[in-house]
Amino acid sequence: METLWFCLVAVMIAVYVVLDGYDLGAGIIHLFVARNDGERRAVLRSIGPLWDGNEVWLLAGGATLFFAFPAVYAAGFSGFYLPLMIVLWLLVGRGLSIEFRNHLKNAIWAPFWDAMFFLCSLLLAVFFGAALGNVVRGVPLDEHGAFFEPLWTNFRLGAETGIFDWYTIIVGLAAFCTLAVHGALWVALKTEGAVNERSRAVAKVGWWGVAGLTLIVTGLTFRVQPQVPARLAAQPWGYVFPALALAGLFSMAWFLARREECRAFLGSCAYILGMLTSAAFGLYPCVLPASTNPAWSLTVHNSKTGDYAMRVGLVWWTIGMVLVIGYFVFVNRHFAGKVRTEENGY
Repeated sequence: METLWFCLVAVMIAVYVVLDGYDLGAGIIHLFVARNDGERRAVLRSIGPLWDGNEVWLLAGGATLFFAFPAVYAAGFSGFYLPLMIVLWLLVGRGLSIEFRNHLKNAIWAPFWDAMFFLCSLLLAVFFGAALGNVVRGVPLDEHGAFFEPLWTNFRLGAETGIFDWYTIIVGLAAFCTLAVHGALWVALKTEGAVNERSRAVAKVGWWGVAGLTLIVTGLTFRVQPQVPARLAAQPWGYVFPALALAGLFSMAWFLARREECRAFLGSCAYILGMLTSAAFGLYPCVLPASTNPAWSLTVHNSKTGDYAMRVGLVWWTIGMVLVIGYFVFVNRHFAGKVRTEENGY
């Protein structure tokens, strides 16, 4: 049962990154692909009806983690307290920038919120990537399952790591490039004309950064966290997850060159899902590895809630997910198709 809940948490987080990832990517690129107010409103309209619903997956993933593995939730939210507060304010800032942009007609007002949207989206992508890097690398857990990390120390791996070191910064850069391309493919899918062409150009250039950083991050991860290659060696069927990532990566370039924007975007979704599930598979049974002593790691076995609670909770979780998925399908079907610069709103 604990393995099932581990898979559910991993999948929900991966789905959040895929869905809210294109929102973040749109924010990262919108100052470069949209040259006037109408074009920027078109970019915002491409995510406007969806971005707040996409963030529900983050809340649902956190709630699922809290229910299934409360020890991990407690350790993570206390140890990562400062960066989590920063992420919270960045999420607030991004939401405000989307909703407040057109409340006043002023030469300073709209550009200020455009810059805020860009900055918050960029920093969120880097922070989320660094968070993943911390989980893969491991955190300085003690024998009681507690830890604290400052934002940085000496940027080196060792006993006194910070949220940012050379490894987590590289993972953060990889996340930034990945979500920028993901967002560019989404904007290209949803827009026409000059915004579409510029978004496709950004995606083509950014693809090379994603491909290069994928190779670098994979090699560094095998060095930093030996459990990942050991797990793949012990369970070779797990190579299906890296294969999914590679298939998604190359399909992005293939379909983008053929102007098949929907398939290119789906390839980006597959790449993100493949990379995140590869990390989850490589870490299992650890949920939060300890960089201090592997015996102190929080695993699916020593951090889980009660078996009875897991069985009952699975019923209610299923009901909740059916409702969420139904809402997601309805909203995406209702707002399907291209947006246009001459339309009103946002």
